[in-house]
Amino acid sequence: MVINAAVHYACLAMMDLAIHGGVSNGDDASGNHEVVPVRSSEIIRRNGIPGPYLVQILRTLKATGWIQAVRGSQGGYLLVVAPDSITLLDIAEAIGCPDSIEPARDDEPSAQGALKKHWRDADEQSRQQLARVRLGDVIRSVRESEEPMFYI
Repeated sequence: MVINAAVHYACLAMMDLAIHGGVSNGDDASGNHEVVPVRSSEIIRRNGIPGPYLVQILRTLKATGWIQAVRGSQGGYLLVVAPDSITLLDIAEAIGCPDSIEPARDDEPSAQGALKKHWRDADEQSRQQLARVRLGDVIRSVRESEEPMFYI
């Protein structure tokens, strides 16, 4: 599996929505029930995502039903699903994350076929790993790393 920039940016955008906007069903990882639409310009500024690229990503995420657009002067985007209900694999598949290599063909030399089998195994292992990690897990790790440390 090739983790492309679009998948990386989509994960960043969804994390930004959860952290800075909350979750519209009140079920975010922190128990925060205040919901504030997040402007795309804020996501771009905080995460360094190219603007036109983010627009395409937000469109795709909206089509999945995970985010909602809010119009108006106070508008922006809202995360409408709990971060713990979405895995990194879900996001990768929604955005379009290709396998790193095609399966071996019958007419290929045996060395190529054997090597491709190992690449495919690596792809499967990466899929399994991404399926184990929920967006909420990553958000919690970010929050934990930002907590101040007190030493005596």
